[in-house]
Amino acid sequence: MYTQDFIRYLTTEKRYSIHTIRAYSSDLEQYSDFLSHNFEISEVTEAKSIHVRSFVAWLIEHKTSTRSVNRKLTCLRSFYKYCLRQNVVEVSPMSKVVSPRNSKRLPYFIEEQNMESLFHDNLFEENFMGLRDKAILETFYGTGMRLSELRGLKISDIDFSKKTLKVLGKRNKERIIPFGDTMKSTLEEYLQIREESFENLEQTNYLFVNVKGAELNPKSIYIIVRKYIDQITTIGKRSPHVLRHTFATHLLNEGAELNAIKEILGHSSLTSTQIYSHNTINRLKNIYKQAHPRA
Repeated sequence: MYTQDFIRYLTTEKRYSIHTIRAYSSDLEQYSDFLSHNFEISEVTEAKSIHVRSFVAWLIEHKTSTRSVNRKLTCLRSFYKYCLRQNVVEVSPMSKVVSPRNSKRLPYFIEEQNMESLFHDNLFEENFMGLRDKAILETFYGTGMRLSELRGLKISDIDFSKKTLKVLGKRNKERIIPFGDTMKSTLEEYLQIREESFENLEQTNYLFVNVKGAELNPKSIYIIVRKYIDQITTIGKRSPHVLRHTFATHLLNEGAELNAIKEILGHSSLTSTQIYSHNTINRLKNIYKQAHPRA
């Protein structure tokens, strides 16, 4: 009962993304099942700290990654915080629960010379799909936006005179992202062939569409990105988010301020952006080892 109220609250008032809502719903369902099967607790508001710690131990025993365990604990903290405000519980069972430490995993990114190869090795065909794919890759790399943000772009979000894009990010936070002359030319070329390819353009105002003129789905965008990244690198992860990491890392390598990158990426906290500085430090270490006579 209370879990459903909580999910409704996240959906209607906090306006969390569909992805987050699904993840939280799944986490609460798993937690509820665990309490029921192992402690015969039928309502999650009856749980104590010992039960939550047992849940964590059970997850670890079942080979759940530290990252996933911490995400589930974040969900439970939010849930019990909500229950406190609703006077459903007097004390949160999360107050005595310590999160397992995440192993620091640096984000994957593509080297600058490989990104140059992507756009200069004639990988894109001179037709609607080729120019659309090039515009998608150019937009990801040129702005650092998320997949959901790119998918939601409208033609009306582009200001070619100012060379800016209006983006609707997480929790419906709007931000303006600048872009360069190269991306401007690519988008203009794509929009021209887009207009020539479809007679009934009023069907959708979405910037990136499929061969039928309809909005692209997330899986299609993922496949498009992977298709081209596969041709320029062998890194372990090849996804739209890698291009976001690449954008941030390259900006930092060229001297951009961390706070400026934070604003462009739409991070709510500088902590999320600081991880890119580790890639830069590693790069400097490698340069030092190669160049210093006593390294």
